[in-house]
Amino acid sequence: MALKRNVPGGERIVRIVAGLAVAAAGAWWLASGNLWGGLLVIVSGLGFGATGLVGWCPLCAMVGRTLPKADTVVKVAKL
Repeated sequence: MALKRNVPGGERIVRIVAGLAVAAAGAWWLASGNLWGGLLVIVSGLGFGATGLVGWCPLCAMVGRTLPKADTVVKVAKL
């Protein structure tokens, strides 16, 4: 299965940095004693950062967002 990238380069960097920052905040929250809240924030941050690493965002795809160069393709393994 091949997916067309829909996250531009600059935004990818911002997503990775923001995702790591949110995951770190979740780890701090987890360490302060809030188990489920901390885990939820960590998973959310890692998911946001993953969209930056891969270059494809499912929510952006649902609303029809594409890049000007539509020929860039991300290969995804079938499950």
